[in-house]
Amino acid sequence: MNGAAPLRAALGPPTRDPAWRGRLFWAGAALVLLWPLLVATEFKPWQAFDARSLQVTGKFLRSFLPPALSPDFLSMVARETWRTVSIATAGMTLALLIALPLTLVSTRVLSVSALRGRMAGVPFVVRQSVRWLLIALRSVPELVWALVFVRVVGLGPTAGVLAIALTYGGMLGKVYGEILESGELHATETLLRNGCGRLQAFCFGLLPQNAGELVSYTVYRWECAIRSTVVLGFVGAGGLGQQLDGAMKMFAGGEVCTMLLVFFGLVALADRTSAWLRKVLA
Repeated sequence: MNGAAPLRAALGPPTRDPAWRGRLFWAGAALVLLWPLLVATEFKPWQAFDARSLQVTGKFLRSFLPPALSPDFLSMVARETWRTVSIATAGMTLALLIALPLTLVSTRVLSVSALRGRMAGVPFVVRQSVRWLLIALRSVPELVWALVFVRVVGLGPTAGVLAIALTYGGMLGKVYGEILESGELHATETLLRNGCGRLQAFCFGLLPQNAGELVSYTVYRWECAIRSTVVLGFVGAGGLGQQLDGAMKMFAGGEVCTMLLVFFGLVALADRTSAWLRKVLA
């Protein structure tokens, strides 16, 4: 054993990955498992490089230039951009109002009865019921909620706001709970054992150490909500997405290009906001 190390040093570093057999096996296994999925989805990427497909794609992309920059169109884009941000922000605000109380109820570490090791019957049932509610909210895509609310409240931003609120409320509640339960729990348990309430333990135990991650995920979801408004606009939920849908149906490539650039700027703004908030909370 003592002579093995000098021998390896003399031979130098290995010229071949010693784990190549395992990597090759798992890569092959992944391909075997992936193949039926590709067949089921009729995945044929080579069709995109067909001569006819390339001709249609090239014609559509060439119509993007130059971008539409007429004063009337830019005024409409600015107005709809503000409406898009308003839909995403209002939807996220309602989602937070849904997610925060459900998170406090469903998070195990905030249960007083769980401090003894096993949660009592009634709190366990309540916690599981809330978790199933969160699953139900996020299982329905925001597009489906939007279709429902368009029929209930009519065309316009209200349907988009409600759709984002319900779906993202379920998403935020789930992820918030996972973030809170994955951190250091000693301070929170100590507060609960000394008579603090659930809200106090959350504010002074869990929140300070997880604030950065919670804010970062919230801003990321706000960014996702902005992107979701594009799809929601296709079903009449208002915002810049509805204008984008109309421009694509009219093959107005310059207008599509301008609106896509605006969406790019909104996502970049959300990314910079997230970075700034993480720096502030660090």
